[in-house]
Amino acid sequence: MENKKFGDFEEVKEESSEEQEEPQLPSRARMPKGKELIGIITQRLGGNRMEVISTDGKTRNCRVPGRYRRRLWLRPKNVVIVVPWEYDDGKADVIYKYRPTEEKAIRKKGILDSINVGF
Repeated sequence: MENKKFGDFEEVKEESSEEQEEPQLPSRARMPKGKELIGIITQRLGGNRMEVISTDGKTRNCRVPGRYRRRLWLRPKNVVIVVPWEYDDGKADVIYKYRPTEEKAIRKKGILDSINVGF
């Protein structure tokens, strides 16, 4: 009988890993709906406020609404979805933060090409 190192289990050999170049990107990344815009955080202003450059070219003073405060940990260079205020277009609310894999997917689509940020 053969000397098996792993008891009753057979050793499974992995096939060539040459095909696995990049980790799989998510099939879907959340896209803005209605008045929502994609933006990149450029500066934290203190408290729950930050400066965001959005895809329409405007720089907005954004805040995180109370229901998202503990869920969203935001830093400069994060890609987010913002909703401009109805009565003041210079301000907006941050409602979603893209994960790194989602960010790669939207960069690949070319959505963030219109934002010029000098980090």
